[in-house]
Amino acid sequence: MTPSAPTLAGAVCFGSVMSDVVVAPISALIDAYYGELRSYASRKLRNPVAAEDIVQEAWLRFASSDNENIANPRAYLYRLVGNLVIDQQRREQTRGRAAAQPAEHLDVADETADLERQIVARQRLTLLAKAVSELPPRCRDCFILRRFDDVEPDEIAIRMGISRNMVEKHLRQALVHCTRRLREGD
Repeated sequence: MTPSAPTLAGAVCFGSVMSDVVVAPISALIDAYYGELRSYASRKLRNPVAAEDIVQEAWLRFASSDNENIANPRAYLYRLVGNLVIDQQRREQTRGRAAAQPAEHLDVADETADLERQIVARQRLTLLAKAVSELPPRCRDCFILRRFDDVEPDEIAIRMGISRNMVEKHLRQALVHCTRRLREGD
């Protein structure tokens, strides 16, 4: 392992509260690898907006996993993003095939979640809403526009009168904060 590569193992030695130990290294990893992971996903998907969503999903999954024991976080993140890209491509293929079939031949599965899963989902949604409300106003507006209103980063920059880099910084900050709050709630 190179000395310049951020690792979680070195960060585990300091900090007495678990969330402090996890958030600082994840934030450093996001700063170090966010751009290159987004470029990697964008090359694979040929869709920068979908690539950004996949990278954000990868960070959420990484942050909610048992990541203290990962020896090479960069390689792990690349694998995670690669798997999410494959999943996205499969979903697109499935949608394409389903659109080509007549609707009367499709079997519809009951997608109703059981009561326990519904309760857990509502609790996590409440935690997420609280976390979003705790964000600084500009960061919160940026996050809501991207994740809930599905506005592209370039358009957010124009609407808010800020640079695209600032939009990405706000999105990373919101991601770290919301992830930390969701972990605290688990």
